[in-house]
Parts: sequence; structure tokens; C-alpha cells
Amino acid sequence: MSTQDASLKAYPPSALPRGTRLGEFELRHVLGVGGFGIVYLAFDHALEREVAIKEYLPATLVGRTETMQVSLFSQSDAETFALGLKSFVNEARLLAQFDHPSLLKVLRFWEANGTAYMAMPVLRGHTLKDVRLDMQQPPDESWMRALLEPLLGAIERLHAQGVYHRDIAPDNIQIEPDGHPVLLDFGAARRVIGDKSQSLTAILKPAYAPIEQYAEAGSVKQGPWTDLYALGATLHYLLLGRPPSPATARAVHDDLPPLSAQDLPGCSAEFLNVIDWMLAPRPADRPQTVSALRDVLSGRAPAPRRRAAEPAPPWAWERTVSQAPPAPGAHAAQATHAATLVMPPRLPPAPAAPARRHAVSAAPASRGGPRHPHPGRRAPCTANAQPGAAAPGPRRPGRTASA
Repeated sequence: MSTQDASLKAYPPSALPRGTRLGEFELRHVLGVGGFGIVYLAFDHALEREVAIKEYLPATLVGRTETMQVSLFSQSDAETFALGLKSFVNEARLLAQFDHPSLLKVLRFWEANGTAYMAMPVLRGHTLKDVRLDMQQPPDESWMRALLEPLLGAIERLHAQGVYHRDIAPDNIQIEPDGHPVLLDFGAARRVIGDKSQSLTAILKPAYAPIEQYAEAGSVKQGPWTDLYALGATLHYLLLGRPPSPATARAVHDDLPPLSAQDLPGCSAEFLNVIDWMLAPRPADRPQTVSALRDVLSGRAPAPRRRAAEPAPPWAWERTVSQAPPAPGAHAAQATHAATLVMPPRLPPAPAAPARRHAVSAAPASRGGPRHPHPGRRAPCTANAQPGAAAPGPRRPGRTASA
């Protein structure tokens, strides 16, 4: 967003007033407002340069008093706000350690007014999402490779320190005027808040988040493959103008058509196959490291090919039946079963057994005359036992076999 565009927008009522001094920084105007903070354009009087200042301000939890102090709407949210504040500071401290042209640089961070701030360089470009919307046709392979190389370098730098972005998407990548991309918004504060409070917006972008981001089980771990899935989904968006199907749906049945099976001018089948590899639903089926991905991109190693999508068979799933919730105090397992009942799949009919011929002799009638079969049921019959034949099955109580 340019300075002129930002100044024409209505000034948000929750923002600090123009001209507010935060140490050596003087706020000029608002660059952007989100659910968890406000970004200002400011002037650094010490170094005589413009900077961007991000303020932690979760709009659903806090407001601002006349003295510019941040104040909770409810004391019941104090723990949630404190956790988010801690993560915001930790994110700033983390980013301040990295120095890569495609990573957002934090110049300084501090706490004041009951919240926290971080100062960063001003970005003058546009998000990758906006860049794609302005394109008349999809980018070709060379354009996307030029985008990938610096992003992979930034992601690899993070992964080397055990840090995972977990929110890579077209609107979190800024394309600067000179063409180089910058990875934005680590979302660390949102991760903690999202786990603690359901009143805030979801931290996941369903079309870009892999399946392991929906669970915190020991058998489903996040790692480098998590960011590489989101990066693959971003490349999918660039090529087709839309992201892939949500990972939750693909985990049940993956009907996403492989890019390598589509006619996409300007892209080789090998490059499209790499993106398919990045988009594998199962974490173990994706590239496990940036280095492994680079090897395939450079042709030093082949990429595993994902099988073509197939339509789900009509008998694969039946339906989900909602049940009334159990009584209070019911066991968790009972509660889960009562809330949702998944009908088992309908199996294909078994082949009919071939008819066998037996010599049948009429059984002597019992006292009271012959018994007629119940309408719609097979009449029980007694076969003469043949040598080696199995004994008749069990009878209903109260009945004896015919003599």
C-alpha cells in the first residue's frame, strides 16, 4: 500500500493518533489493520528514515483508553491476552536474529502502553495475491523458479533454527518493486491465541494448511514438510488462479487432479510434478527438507510421481447421522459416539454360491400334521446325510431334528 493510498483511507478509531511519539518514532498514519494488530508508518528521528511499526492489539480482547493505554474488555481474557503478548515479543525477538533479504527484518521491539511494538523496514511492493490478480495469464516456469529460489533460501534459514512459518500463502508474500519476494507474518501470536480462545479468527488458511496443522497428536508432527505443502499450494494458486482443495477433504479422498496431467503452457512436466510432490496429502510423501526439494528442482534427483486422482466409489462412504448429545457427565468416548455416527461403507454384494444337488427324502410328519413354512421364509428341509457331509447346524430352542 502506498503512502498516498493509506492517507486517503478513514483513520481507524482504535489506532494511536497521528503525531504520537513512541520514543524516537513519530507515527504518521496507518498502513494496515488486522484482527491482531495495527501497522503504522512512522518516522525515525534518530536515523532520519521511515519505518513500519506493528502494534499488538487483538481487537476482540482489548480497547484503548484516553491515555493510550490498552485495556481488556473482560478480565476473563487476561490470560489469553498475556499469552498472545508473550508470543508477539518472542516472534519479534526471533525475527531480529535473522538477516535474509526474503525474511522480514525486525529493527527493534519494546513494550509500552500495556502492549508491545516492533519496528521494521517499510515494504513498498504488493502481495503475491495482488500480483497474480493483476496478471492476464498464469506465470511461466521461469518466473516461478525466480520466485522460488529466494523463498526457499529464507525458509531453509528458518528451518535450520527449528522455526516453521506455518502460514505461507499468497497474501503473506510481498513482491518488492525490484521483484524479490519477502515472507511476511509468522503468525506466532495467532497460534497461541487460537489455541486458547475460540472467539478469535481461525489461524489456518484451509486451502494452504496441510493436514498435520489440524492436529496436535504425537503421530502427526509438523516440520519442514508443513511449510513446503503451503508453498506448493501457493504455486498451485499462481498456475490455476485458485488454491487446491482443503487438506481435510483430500485426507478422506484425494480427488485433486495432478498438475503434471494438465496442459499448462510454459511449464515442463518435471516442474509440475515437483509441485504435485509438495502437495501430497500425507506428510511422509512430501519433500522432507528444502535440500531434498532443491535436488529435484535442479534435476539431481527424480521426484516421486503422485498417482492420478480417481473418483470415489459410490459405496465408499454412506452418511453422517447427527445424534442428540449425551447426558452431562457422560464419558468422553460416549459423547463422541453420540455426537456423530458414521455409517459403515456398503460392501459390494458377495458372489452367489453354486447350487449343489442333494438327494432329498421326505421327512416323516410330526404329530399334528405337517408344518408349513412361514410366508416369505424358506421351508426347512432335512437332507439324507452323505458320507463325509457336515452335521446340520444348530436348531432353534424347542425344536428337534426330524427322526
